[in-house]
Amino acid sequence: MYIPAANQVREQEQIDAFIDAYGFATLITEKDGAPWASHLPVLLDKSGESRRTLRSHMARANEQWRHFTPDREVLCIFHGPHSYITPTWYEMQHTVPTWNYAVVHVYGIARVVSEAGVLKQIVYDTTVKHESRLSNPWKIPLSEGEIDQMLGAVVGFSVEVTRVEAKFKLGQNRSKEDQAGMVRGLQASPESGSQELAKFILAQPEPQSEEKVKLWP
Repeated sequence: MYIPAANQVREQEQIDAFIDAYGFATLITEKDGAPWASHLPVLLDKSGESRRTLRSHMARANEQWRHFTPDREVLCIFHGPHSYITPTWYEMQHTVPTWNYAVVHVYGIARVVSEAGVLKQIVYDTTVKHESRLSNPWKIPLSEGEIDQMLGAVVGFSVEVTRVEAKFKLGQNRSKEDQAGMVRGLQASPESGSQELAKFILAQPEPQSEEKVKLWP
């Protein structure tokens, strides 16, 4: 992915938080020279100081899990907020429109989970993560036998992360005045995506030196 220096993010905690918040991702593989994509809920595991693993599951009828090989990376794209940016929001308007956004690309080696208990845990953890955000979380009414039968229709997998690219294109190349005008414009927009991008920009931490932060590879 093309990433200008001003838009590159390497802070581990910042990227971890992004993946957790925007966990409905696009998984891309290659089969016989052609790309293949699925859209899946993905979990991030932080099992070590710098080691990262993704976990997810897909329908067994989706043949993408058959593409996984130990010698070829898969790509998992986490999409954040995005919006059209009009020059009318800038103080210096002698410029052109653009599109601002945040995205993280995670590469790694994928493998199918063969253990039934591990697959069940992936599905359980995915459900708990999203139900916990609701005021009235759903409780599983199914018996163990019914759950096991339904799990037979899905395939679990993990992705051992090998590298990551994070790009937050948020107008960092503009003046402080232009950035402030952009945020005001996004906040006033009737588009929900624009409003979400404004909240995201305002929530970003100040950049830190590499000596002070843990970095993704």
